[in-house]
Amino acid sequence: TFHMVVEVPRWTNAKMEIDTKSPLNPIIQDQKKGKLRFVANSFPHHGYIWNYGCFPQTWENPNHKDESTQCLGDNDPEDCCEIGHRVAKRGDVLAVKVLGTLAMIDDGEADWKMIVIDVDDPLAASLNNLEDVEKEMPGFLAATREWFRIYKIPDGKPENNFAFDGEYQDADFANKIISETHEYWKQLVGLSDVEEDKGKLDISCVNVEGA
Repeated sequence: TFHMVVEVPRWTNAKMEIDTKSPLNPIIQDQKKGKLRFVANSFPHHGYIWNYGCFPQTWENPNHKDESTQCLGDNDPEDCCEIGHRVAKRGDVLAVKVLGTLAMIDDGEADWKMIVIDVDDPLAASLNNLEDVEKEMPGFLAATREWFRIYKIPDGKPENNFAFDGEYQDADFANKIISETHEYWKQLVGLSDVEEDKGKLDISCVNVEGA
């Protein structure tokens, strides 16, 4: 079980995210050229089709080339798609079960999408792997991949690509990626003998001793 922070509740469009460059890392709406960013409705979807957020205390290291994708990290925490039934609230911290992952390549950078479910969801006991998701929620994994492929097209950008020919990787693989990015986070905030360059990130921390 891990804990995720909900940045974007299901069915909403505002592109909210943890601001990794500001003190205490608040959730803010992303901007581009001074304008607030929204995700377009890409037929047949409305906004984000899951509760979208991230795993704190993880870091996709932009100084490290991922062995499986041969891409550098995107300098952000690991992204999560929580596929349970309820619409969460922005800022919710959910205990979740990891079911698998999709390796999106965004502008040449590795951008892992963890598929998770709230442990308190009615389906949580029935979902332990990607095969269970396909059985209980047929077509949802394909819809998720398609959403990530097309969601930037309305903004005039090309479709996104994926490692592994777009095939999902299982929970064991996902947990391996989470463990690796947690180690990179520890290097980032000073909890490891190895130290990473923080660049413009604000790593001031009030709740982890030694960080």
